[in-house]
Amino acid sequence: MGMTVVKAKFNQVQSSMHYDARDPQNASTHLVMDVDSLSFSKPLLKPMILGEDLFYAKKYKTVQFKSIQFKDLGNGNYNVLGHLTLRGVTKPVTFVTTFKPNPSNANLLNVQASAVIKRSDFGMRKGIAGVGEKVNLQLSGQCELN
Repeated sequence: MGMTVVKAKFNQVQSSMHYDARDPQNASTHLVMDVDSLSFSKPLLKPMILGEDLFYAKKYKTVQFKSIQFKDLGNGNYNVLGHLTLRGVTKPVTFVTTFKPNPSNANLLNVQASAVIKRSDFGMRKGIAGVGEKVNLQLSGQCELN
């Protein structure tokens, strides 16, 4: 059996993050990603992935994540708990997140976050065309220090 990994990237993202290292429990983040802006490592799969069985991009234009809590794990590591809305379904999701100082700008933090979701939790069909049930989400960006 062969296995193919398909990577996708949101090219249009609106984001905000409020983070103060002295007060991380009051941190917050909100992301809005434009579904139509997705690009794929396997472009021929785009019509299927944006179709009714998966993203249903004609009806659901955005994917959103809004944090509700930052849990400080120490050494710049956090669990960021929040709500992910995909296809009009909102579910709790936890992103394992790392903040590291930006080596070229002391006012910025580099942010890396990851989570795993099940497609079916958000109304996406299971087992279509060999697309796996679990999806790895990875976020990267920068946050300006307060």
